[in-house]
Amino acid sequence: MHDDTTAFVGLDVHKEAIAIAVADPGRAAVRYLGAVRPALTPLTKALAHLGPPQSLALVYEAGPCGYGLARRLLKLGYRCEVVAPGKIPHRPGERIKTDRRDALTLASFARSAELTPVLIPDERDEAMRDLARAREDAVRARLKARQQLKAMLLRHGHHYSGRIFWSAAHQRDLAKVSFPHPAQQIAFTEYRLAVTEADERVARLSAALREQAETWRLQPLLNALMTLRGLQFLTAAIVLAELGDLRRFPHPKQLMSFLGLVPSEYSSGLSRRLGPITKCGNAHIRRVLIEAAWSYRYPARLSRELQLRQQGQPKAVRDIAWKAQLRLCARYRRMQARGLHQNKTCIAIAREMAAFIWDIARHVPIAPAP
Repeated sequence: MHDDTTAFVGLDVHKEAIAIAVADPGRAAVRYLGAVRPALTPLTKALAHLGPPQSLALVYEAGPCGYGLARRLLKLGYRCEVVAPGKIPHRPGERIKTDRRDALTLASFARSAELTPVLIPDERDEAMRDLARAREDAVRARLKARQQLKAMLLRHGHHYSGRIFWSAAHQRDLAKVSFPHPAQQIAFTEYRLAVTEADERVARLSAALREQAETWRLQPLLNALMTLRGLQFLTAAIVLAELGDLRRFPHPKQLMSFLGLVPSEYSSGLSRRLGPITKCGNAHIRRVLIEAAWSYRYPARLSRELQLRQQGQPKAVRDIAWKAQLRLCARYRRMQARGLHQNKTCIAIAREMAAFIWDIARHVPIAPAP
């Protein structure tokens, strides 16, 4: 926040109302102004009594109401930040939570610079994030539908003897299944239809994601990330849709911390104790990177598919991708030779993958956000 700030304003934003509290730069007590309707006009009317827009520092928590309010306030000249809810300090012993108290807390911590802002994506980047998350939701719904169908077959003793589930051979096997009672046959047919509809929904969203990525400002970086082993189109698209512009991370360790892939620590005196990863960052990226890390259990090689993905990419990017393969494949083997659990090994590989992603982003110019 700038030195010419005349007031720090905490906004507790909900779909029914916006609670407003103000903290003056001095040591005066934080004031509660009241609540207004969750619309821009009544909010700016209430803020007009506090001073010109450029002199106010507004903050509110990231939540289900999104970033639309912040973008509109920024266009009007206000200095608005959206802060991470999980990093707001909490006083020991607090057992009362109200909108009024939340607004007062935000204003107070904004004045003392104890809040951590998050990136406010532009509308296009947020639209790609919504599309990527819609596909993830569809994949989870498909998994649930498949589990329900398999559960019914298991209850009635139908076992598939093939190797790959949901393949063409598996679908032919399902077509031969029949039940003696009409009610059971109806239930089985409905389960199969649900799986088919879920497959079609995932396919539609995947195709839409590919189509929209063609005109995305981060599309050059998306293609560059696909040079890494384990980062095919859908994985790379999820990573970029969630991260946005990676240039906001000055060091790869900050990216690792943002993803929650660094170990927790509880040290005191001469003792140093490291625990499991913090998991305090973006869960979407953390999941896909850990899944991608499994591909490094095989020896380093340039497959035909990977060569096709690397065509047309700068030599610096291709060199980073090959360096990542050599290092991560060798590290995977060393960690397995030590007897480390596979899950821990994949987490360590995913953490280093984040560093290589950060390095590739430094070599790919991208258009600024509008």
